[in-house]
Amino acid sequence: MMSQEIICSIALSNLPHVGLVTAKRLYEEVGSAVSIFEHRKHITDLIPDATPQLQEAFDHCDDALKLAEKEYEYIEKKHIKAYPMNSPQYPQRLLECNDAPLVLFFCGKADLNCQHVVNIIGTRRCTQYGKDICREFVADLKRECPDMLIVSGLAYGIDIHAHRAAVQNGLTTVGVLAHGLDRIYPALHRPTAVKMTENGGLLTEYLSGTTPEKINFVRRNRIVAGISDATIVVESAEHGGALITAELASTYNRDVFAFPGRISDEFSEGCNKLIARQKATMMLNADEFLKAMNWKQSSSVKDEYTQQSLFPELSPNEAAIVDVLRNSDSKQINQIVVETGLNFQIVSSSLYELEYKGVVALLGGARYRLIIPC
Repeated sequence: MMSQEIICSIALSNLPHVGLVTAKRLYEEVGSAVSIFEHRKHITDLIPDATPQLQEAFDHCDDALKLAEKEYEYIEKKHIKAYPMNSPQYPQRLLECNDAPLVLFFCGKADLNCQHVVNIIGTRRCTQYGKDICREFVADLKRECPDMLIVSGLAYGIDIHAHRAAVQNGLTTVGVLAHGLDRIYPALHRPTAVKMTENGGLLTEYLSGTTPEKINFVRRNRIVAGISDATIVVESAEHGGALITAELASTYNRDVFAFPGRISDEFSEGCNKLIARQKATMMLNADEFLKAMNWKQSSSVKDEYTQQSLFPELSPNEAAIVDVLRNSDSKQINQIVVETGLNFQIVSSSLYELEYKGVVALLGGARYRLIIPC
């Protein structure tokens, strides 16, 4: 049952000596948190190089399970959704990240696996220039790509202005929190957070009662980066926290963009250096961004695709992938792996061949869509 999977995922996340990378490795061995606990007396069968501390953690896991059961009661009472890794609602993009959370807690209505997801981040001490960029850029995104999901961290500065611009323009927006869903921090942003849950939502990996400690903000940045197809830095000082998210996005093979500013402006220094060091693509407007992400196709490109053979020869593996893509706008590569039952390497090479044949197109965030009927 999903309830037991949620409880075991929460417990696994809170076991001492079990880091996220190790936990995910265990998870990938057996496919569920429930199965991990079923094998807890023989962890070395799953990971031969398991440390004695890891085995000891599973030998004394009662407290973690009790904590998880208590948290499950809380989220059920508060109607909070919990998404373990094997839930279809879990953000599939995050599965590419080796430090992805085992379970996420969500309050809202957004589809975390929608076709276009970007995060807009920056300094907490934004200028009017940054505020104007958020307002104008998000408004343009709404006109050009109305199914966009905007992610940020609900913090002061660029974060909250990005969220508010999304709400004002009717775009879905999700805030990734550095604490539990039993509070809103900063409290000043509660009215915006409430509006966000009506169409977007609030997301966290932290249990109720978790306070917004400094380290939690650093850790939540990996979710902001990993859940998105692209990271957009609006304003940042030379050592701003947004640069951490941008660096994480690069390690996850995500696209990174930055708006330039005057060289004399303190809160454009970080963006200017990202661009100068070729760690981010310079951003000027929404149109350029959408073209860079290949989210805006011209009619001539579409016509070129339709002129290609409508009936290319497909291998059995290619045909299986086409069948999965046939009734959807697009799918992320990990979704294709799960739904076809093929291993990642076969899916990856088959998608390359299908792209070469003009059957599929690669979108941002390792998502693929079917171009021609087969």
